[in-house]
Amino acid sequence: MSIRPTIVLVHGAFAESASWNKVIGALLRADYPVIASANPLRGVANDARALSDHVRTIDGPVVLVAHSYGGAVISNVDPDAGDFTALVYVAAFAPAPGESCLQLTSRFPGSTLEANAEAIPRADGSIELAIARDRFHAQFAADVSPAEAALMAATQRPIARAALEEPAGARPLWEEIPSSFVFGDLDQSIPAAALRWMAERAGARRTLELAGASHAVAESRPSETADVILQAASA
Repeated sequence: MSIRPTIVLVHGAFAESASWNKVIGALLRADYPVIASANPLRGVANDARALSDHVRTIDGPVVLVAHSYGGAVISNVDPDAGDFTALVYVAAFAPAPGESCLQLTSRFPGSTLEANAEAIPRADGSIELAIARDRFHAQFAADVSPAEAALMAATQRPIARAALEEPAGARPLWEEIPSSFVFGDLDQSIPAAALRWMAERAGARRTLELAGASHAVAESRPSETADVILQAASA
């Protein structure tokens, strides 16, 4: 009898693990083991090492699912850290060696993220970025209710700017493991054209582009997002 894979969910910038809550419910109802892993948001190599260490504690096959910046993290996980069967990119970056998230964001027109992000200076001289709360709804999650967007804005976790500037490593996991992509055509953070291009480059087994959906597809379109994950997990 085959063992159901553990689905590991990795959040991106300006979010946290609870951003997966609506998707988690659907995955649990389908009887899959699920872990929402906390992403440090400090740097691609650092965060990928942390996720690799977490995955090493999981017995059996693993499906990695990521949102936004989290896609750069799962792409750089140690291929030997687990028995990976599928990758799912949810409005997420899938960088090739040497590419950064900021590079990929600006490869195609349409992102308004930089204009709506605020810098948070740190005592060590580094900079963190957060989305201005009064612009969070329009920028990140235009297709959720104002009340839900306000909660998301209040609980967002800032990301180190250096993490978005850091080049990806030399061995992207999507070159070895089958991938699927789901994203919205009204994404204001990562242009849909960039997401479509990354999916094609990765040879995605399935690509679902959701009409009218924002960057926060796991929040606004959890059913469709979960369906893509479940299809990848069962393949």
